[in-house]
Amino acid sequence: MKQNDKINGKKILVTGGAGFIGSNLIEALLSQNNQVTCLDNFSTGFRQNIEPFLNNADFRLIEGDIRERETCATACDGVDYVLHQAALGSVPRSLKDPVTTIEVNIGGFTQMLWAAKNAGVKRFVYAASSSTYGDSTELPKRENCIGKPLSPYAVSKYVDELIAENFSSVYGIKTIGLRYFNVFGRRQSPAGAYAAVIPLFAAALLNHQSPKINGDGSYSRDFTYIDNVIQANQLAALTENPKALNTVYNVAFGEQHSLNDLFELLRNHLSVFDSKIAEVQAEYVENRLGDIPHSLADISKARKLLGYNPQFDFKSGLAEASNWYVKTLCPTG
Repeated sequence: MKQNDKINGKKILVTGGAGFIGSNLIEALLSQNNQVTCLDNFSTGFRQNIEPFLNNADFRLIEGDIRERETCATACDGVDYVLHQAALGSVPRSLKDPVTTIEVNIGGFTQMLWAAKNAGVKRFVYAASSSTYGDSTELPKRENCIGKPLSPYAVSKYVDELIAENFSSVYGIKTIGLRYFNVFGRRQSPAGAYAAVIPLFAAALLNHQSPKINGDGSYSRDFTYIDNVIQANQLAALTENPKALNTVYNVAFGEQHSLNDLFELLRNHLSVFDSKIAEVQAEYVENRLGDIPHSLADISKARKLLGYNPQFDFKSGLAEASNWYVKTLCPTG
């Protein structure tokens, strides 16, 4: 990223800041001379993700819930930009407990947006989701062509887009939604029942266990390295192009890789560290309810209007991530 594409000297609120994406955003923003507030209730985030920032005078932690109006108002007070990452992620989680997913992802989102509007925040950038494309079979995925959502999680993220559009029209708050495509990288945890596929695969391989692949492994994703997401958030916050505002963008690299491709590449990377990993085979299990078979993003809109230029393709990002997995997940490391 060019220097003028980086946020500098501002006050920023990162909701869900103890999570995987949020903590990486905070790390980047603190390194760029910003004052950063983290709002998190630690329902899915981890305190260890923000421990490196706790002694930084430019960092403030508010432990609270985005469903609480007063908490949201306090967090937004005096803030220039809100980068809203807080949500209950995971399609399977939403299928098991749709009520809480909708309460947090829609109710909490609206509370944050209302608080940001009342505080006069310059820009509200929020995490949208590629799950919004639902049953649309069009590839690559273009922002203006979506299908029917396949899970309560997908419904909640689409409704957020509608709410943001409405608030921009009615109240004048400037918003940008970023439809993330399968983000991965450092600090993404394999812990819990709803962990993402890449850290799950990495943890299994490092323990010489067979990763579980849903279906026959042919399902494909546009895996997106975390540094590309950090770039997109900052560009969305800083853009002064009126045509770039109050809309949504795909945030991905624009490449398609199957789960079988992922398994083989990750096994190859990790077997450099431990040759026994090369012998581990995958275990194939049934497909998951609500999963989209194939996902590939058209990122031309973000390139044109935001100047988005992702620096890490899947292979280079996976190489970076593999080094982190070895250092943090290895049973002997």
